[in-house]
Formats: sequence, C-alpha cells, structure tokens
Amino acid sequence: MTNLNSQFSILNSQFRTFVRKEFLHIFRDRRTMLILLGMPIVQIVLFGFAISTEVKNIRIAVLAPMHDEATRQIVERFDASEYFTVTDYLDSPGDIDRAFQQSATDFVIAFAPHFADRLFTPGGSQIQWIPDATDTNTATTVVMYASEIVRSWLAEQSYARPAGGISPSVRMLYNPQMKNSYQFVPGVMGLILMLVCAMMTSISIVREKETGTMEVLLVSPVKPIYIILAKMTPYLALSCVNFATILTLSVVLLDVPVTGSLWGITGLSVIFILVSLALGLLISTVAETQMAAMLLSAAVLMLPVIMLSGMIFPVESMPAILQYITCIIPARWYIEALKKLMIEGLPVGYVMKEMAILTTMAVALTGISLKKFKNRLE
Repeated sequence: MTNLNSQFSILNSQFRTFVRKEFLHIFRDRRTMLILLGMPIVQIVLFGFAISTEVKNIRIAVLAPMHDEATRQIVERFDASEYFTVTDYLDSPGDIDRAFQQSATDFVIAFAPHFADRLFTPGGSQIQWIPDATDTNTATTVVMYASEIVRSWLAEQSYARPAGGISPSVRMLYNPQMKNSYQFVPGVMGLILMLVCAMMTSISIVREKETGTMEVLLVSPVKPIYIILAKMTPYLALSCVNFATILTLSVVLLDVPVTGSLWGITGLSVIFILVSLALGLLISTVAETQMAAMLLSAAVLMLPVIMLSGMIFPVESMPAILQYITCIIPARWYIEALKKLMIEGLPVGYVMKEMAILTTMAVALTGISLKKFKNRLE
C-alpha cells in the first residue's frame, strides 16, 4: 500500500511538472497568448456590432401622384425610422427603372392615385412595395419592415380596422427588440471555443513532433497519456477563461441576457470544451507539421461550424442530406442547448439530450485519439 501511494505521488508530481512546463511555454509565447485571449474579444465585438443581418439605412424613393396629408405622414414615418432614409421623390412610373439602374435607391414606395380618399372606401387604397430583389433575404426583410410601419400608422387612424377584418397581434418571445446579437452570441461562443481548443491543442502537440522534442518526452518515465493530458490541461484552463470573458462581454457590452441557469451554461460549455480538446488531439495524430494542423483545423472545424451548426443558417432550412451531416457537428448541439439555456431560460433538464450527445462525442473522440497516438515516432 505504501509502495502504491509512493508511485501515485511520483506520477502526480511528474504530471504537475509537465502541466507547469506547458503553462510557462504558453505564457512566454506572446503570439499564442494574443490568439488565445485576444481573438475571443475581437470576434465577439465583430459579430456583435460589425457583422449583422439587420437591415438599416435603406434608401427610399417615393412615387406619390398626390402629396396629400396621409401620404406625407407615412413618408415621414419611414424617414424617422432607423431602417429607412427617404432620398428621392419620383415624378412618374417610368422613373422607377431609372432610379434602380443608376443605383440611386434600394426601395420604391408607390402610392395609388387619390390614396387618402380611397382609405375610406370598402376596398381601401393601395401601396406598392418595389424592392431591389437581387438579395432576396434583404428584400424580404425590407418589405416586412415597411409593412409593419404602415400597419402601425393605420392602427392610429380611425379607419384602421375595416368591418369583418382581422387585426393580428404580434408578441415576440425571448427577443422582443429583435436584436441581432441574440442570434450570434451563442454561435460565436461555439466557434471561439472550438477554434481555440482544437486548433491550439493540435498545433501544440504537432510542434513537439516537428521540433523533435516529442521523442525526449516519450522516452521519459511518464506514460504518453499523462503527457497528452498535461498538454491539454492549460488549454482547458484558458478556454474556461475565454468562456467567462465572452459571457461577460455578451452581458455587459451586447446586452444579451443570461436568463437560464449559469451553472447549467457553465457545465454545458465545459463538456463542449472537452469535445474540442479531443478533436484537437485527433488532428494532431494525423498532421505532421504545424501548417498541416492549422489547415486541417480550419477546413475540418471553422467552415463546418460557420456553415452547418445553425450559427448563421437555420438547420431546418438545409437539404435533408446536410441536416443529417450536421448531426456530427458538435457545435450544432452546443449552440442549440446554449440558446435554450441562455436566451429562452429553460431548465437544464431540457438540454439533457444535447449534453448526452456532447459527452458521448467527448468520450469517443478521446478514445480514438489516444488509440491513434503513437508511443514511438517513426
């Protein structure tokens, strides 16, 4: 028993020594520290402010045969909105094509003749939306914004609801202000944690191979598994720091609420970090150079996370074959669970499926990676 305790104490001391060596190696490399701690801040600011799917400052041209009071009020309502800017008034329908061809406008509002007078008739009057539909998503969003502005103006008038009509009442759940950051923050957290953990772990191990120091480590009395765990431990700790930084910036800078359990979000993120570390370890068993590890990380991790995880494009809108492929993307399950906990405020029990899938991935990837890791370099 004493001998066993002595061996365990020696292994524990050796493991701590290797972990300390890895921490010192990371802290001495300023470029690595900049990537590890600076990249998350830059990405959360970019995705929170610069990269946005919201449509603003749309240039409007107005075609109004009669500039009556109702027309003037609606146009002023558009101009006062942050989404639209009235830049031109057209004289005839023939000017519409000219305005688009000269790139002088993005959206044309065409009022019917005698617009105000026909508002009192049973059939009502008409407004025609003419957007530039070369970008279909933007055109659809602009039409939705414009329709909402006119609907809200009509609601303030005495003729807002014709007899027998339906006036829908809309209530936006979880994101009443329709802020773009609510969508991007969970995705950015998944992207950053995946890249930092997987890419930096794979490069760190491959660097040892490339410089020849891995041979020295492998002939030491410490088992290879302890060497690998020692190299992964600092990135686990730094990833937890990144998680705390991103979460703090999201709440303080972007006003994204944390309505669910903070402990649940933290536990989910730690599981996802372990999956990412296992992926980095798997990449390191395949790549022989740091450049190859970096390219593999970018090709295997970055593009799938951005395109197939639901970060930008809804998974439900993808073709059936791509929806099946997304099931093997760890970030998909992390982002889905994070939205439920962070934005919707659901209890942890509602994300047990995602947690179980991520845990299974972590165990499977770690087992495969350790099995493929070679005790002897060729």
